[in-house]
Amino acid sequence: MPYATRTGFDRELQELDEKIIRMGSMVDEAIEKSMRSLRERDVDLAREVIDGDLLINDLRYEIEEQALLLFATQQPTAGDLRRLIAVIHIAVELERMGDHAEDIATLTERLEDEGEFDTLLKLPKMEKRAREMIQLAIDAFINRDAEMARELIAKDSKLDKHYYKVRTEVLSEMQGDPDYVRRASFLLWAGHNLERIGDRVTNIAERVIFMVTGEFVES
Repeated sequence: MPYATRTGFDRELQELDEKIIRMGSMVDEAIEKSMRSLRERDVDLAREVIDGDLLINDLRYEIEEQALLLFATQQPTAGDLRRLIAVIHIAVELERMGDHAEDIATLTERLEDEGEFDTLLKLPKMEKRAREMIQLAIDAFINRDAEMARELIAKDSKLDKHYYKVRTEVLSEMQGDPDYVRRASFLLWAGHNLERIGDRVTNIAERVIFMVTGEFVES
């Protein structure tokens, strides 16, 4: 049933914003835990990430359901419509970032009995940059800041370059040490997942720009 006043609709929109913030925090925690589990070979922590991914998925569907209900029961203005579309897309991108964190956590189980390898230390900078980008994306959305979103798109190239540098170094080391190949392939997969998180942050930034300006931007 439609709200009698704008107040109820605004309250629902604010609640969606708060859920996006909560989801972003859950994803950030999942990435931190997955990378820590990999560094420390902590299988219990890895399984905590894997189990926790279900909660991220549930929140995504909760956000989608609430947004679609507002589509159906309200008469959103053009700005409200773009905001609801952005919320749905952002929830999807965050849920997929959670999947990337889960993928990293599964590597911990496969590497549990492996020895230490120095190239794992190449990843913390990628992790830090990816997590900072997620926070900036959420901030841009909450603050309706298209300029911040544009700057964020530019930051993704740095994460890409870092990944390609890691990949080049690791592939070179694999050629010199055949026994290292299996572990290195897992390392590359972890790096790939971090790089993909950056791509999904870029997708969020593009949606923020559309939400604020009505302009479609594709990087």
